Parts: sequence; structure tokens; C-alpha cells
Amino acid sequence: MSVYLESLFSLSGKTALVTGAAGGIGGALAEALYQAGAHVALTDINLDVLHEIKVRLGDRASVFKLDMTDKSSFKSVVDDVAKVAGRIDILVNCAGINKREGFADVEEAMYDKIMSINLKGAFFLSQAVAYYMKAQNGGVVLNIGSHNTGANLGGVSVYAASKSGLMALTRSMAVEWAKYNIRANCLSPGHIKTELTTPTWAHPERSKYLLDRIALDRPGYPEDLLGLAIALCSDSSSYITGQEFRIDGGFLAGGKPWPYDTNF
Repeated sequence: MSVYLESLFSLSGKTALVTGAAGGIGGALAEALYQAGAHVALTDINLDVLHEIKVRLGDRASVFKLDMTDKSSFKSVVDDVAKVAGRIDILVNCAGINKREGFADVEEAMYDKIMSINLKGAFFLSQAVAYYMKAQNGGVVLNIGSHNTGANLGGVSVYAASKSGLMALTRSMAVEWAKYNIRANCLSPGHIKTELTTPTWAHPERSKYLLDRIALDRPGYPEDLLGLAIALCSDSSSYITGQEFRIDGGFLAGGKPWPYDTNF
């Protein structure tokens, strides 16, 4: 069985560049790809956390400072990753920020910052990496979307717009780059419990609101994303591109049902 599963899901010999790797979800994804055999280029602006992750992982991990608001640095960072690892097979666009505030309260500076990191940065970084993938005749882009591409909560207008835009970019990448054997998909987490979302889950009203709408009746965790992420980055999904995959505990399926008669 192990030989068969390795033939499907192994990332041995491949290099994955992960943005936002210092975050809860980004770090978990980076570790999963590493454990599946990839060389992982950890990128973020928080180098201290990245170095901690590298120490925990080992020699197939490398650290690069990447500011997603600094488009001028993208090519040099991508070139550096390629020099260290020899190639770039997988790009995971996970870097993202949010500020919860009402639609009418958003100021232009915050709008620009969220869009710059979540959407513009992912656009131009993907562009830079795609040149390497084209030369290699293949690669995978995994964009990390959000529950908010399909259903919104209050106070997430700009974030939702940026993640919906990222899903649209996923389709464009899939259509335009298929001839170069580059696949692109979007993994959209539901309400995942991380250090950043702990205040939401600790809030009595907000946590109840979410749990009342999640069929599985619990928060998601970064570990819940890993199996599908590995599959989408591996050759096991070689005929899947341009798709969005939701890991939301049944939220958008309908959440918890209303009372109904059943003998089960």
C-alpha cells in the first residue's frame, strides 16, 4: 500500500514555494508538503518564525524574505529560490491579511493594503513563477481562497472581494497555462481556528453563530486542509485544474438542518 500511495501523492524531487508560511495555515501547508517529500521554500516577512519552522523541518526547507506589497522584489526572490532548489514545481499563494470593519468604514489605505497582498501580490508572484514552470513544462499553482468566495460575514467586504478575485485568477491561470502543463486550483478553507482567529472563536456570540451553521459542529483546523492540499499539488490530480475546493465542515452545504421527522 505504501508504494502505491507514494506513486500517487509523493512530492519527492519537487520544490514548493509557499507564501505566508509564518502563518497558521501557511506553516501547516508548508510542513505537509515537506513531509510529502518536497523541498519547501518558506517565504514571509516574519523571518524569525520561518527559521523556527526550518529548524523543525530540516535540510529540505529554505527561508526567503518576501514582502507581498513589494512587486519589484518578486523576480529576485523567485530567482533565488530557483538557484537554491534548482526548480520551482509548486506555488502556494497563502499570504493574506484582513481587517474586520464595516463596508462604509473602510478607508482607501486599508483597501489598497488588503488588495495588494491578497490579490495583486498573488497575481504578479504567480506570473514570475510561471516563467520557470513553463520552461520546465509543468507546475502547480494552489491558491488559498476563503469561505467568503461563496458566503459573506459582516465586516469582510474587501477581504471577500480579494479572495473572490483570487478564485477568478485561478480560472484564468488554468485556461491560459494549460498548454504549458501548468495546473491551477483554489483551496477555500471555512472557519479555521488559528492563532489569528482565536478571538473570533473565543467570542460567545460569534462562535455560536458559526457553530450553529457548521454541519460538523466544530471549528476547522489547519490539519483539516492538508490531505487535499497534497493531492492537488501531486500528480494524483493531474486532470484537475481551474476548480475551487471547499473545506468548511458543511457550512455552504446547508449547515445544520432544521428539525425533521426521521426513523434514523
